[in-house]
Parts: sequence; C-alpha cells; structure tokens
Amino acid sequence: MIMPDVLIRNIDEKTLNKLKKRAEKNNRSLQLELKKMLEEYAGADMDEARNMVSEILEKYRAEGRIFSDSTKDIREDRNR
Repeated sequence: MIMPDVLIRNIDEKTLNKLKKRAEKNNRSLQLELKKMLEEYAGADMDEARNMVSEILEKYRAEGRIFSDSTKDIREDRNR
C-alpha cells in the first residue's frame, strides 16, 4: 500500500522550533511527531465515539451483561 506524502511550506521558524522540541520531549523524530499529531487530530469525532459506545452497550445488553451505576462510587471517592 502506497502512503501519500504531505508537504507544508512556509512554516514560521518559531512554530517549527516548538514542534521540534515537542518531538524531542517525546523521543520521536519530527516527522513521526507530526504524523502522530495529525492522526490524533483526524481521529474519531464525538458523534462517532457516541455511536461506537452505544453499539458496544447494546451488544453487552444483548448478552445479558449488566453494569451498575457508578455515580455513587465516584461521589464517595471524591469525598475522601
């Protein structure tokens, strides 16, 4: 599978230096850091995430799985 390339021109030097520092901090090359950033940004949006969660929940319910309401437990943890 051939992967396309993307070329970005005229990047401000200050911006480029920030990106390089971020890549170094994450122990990545600049190219890999930019690729990761783009993949995260292009990831699933909230509607897709909600639909995915709904589908999984329906599947679990169809299998008879029951999940308790964790609100009470979370409130107790916050009050500790």
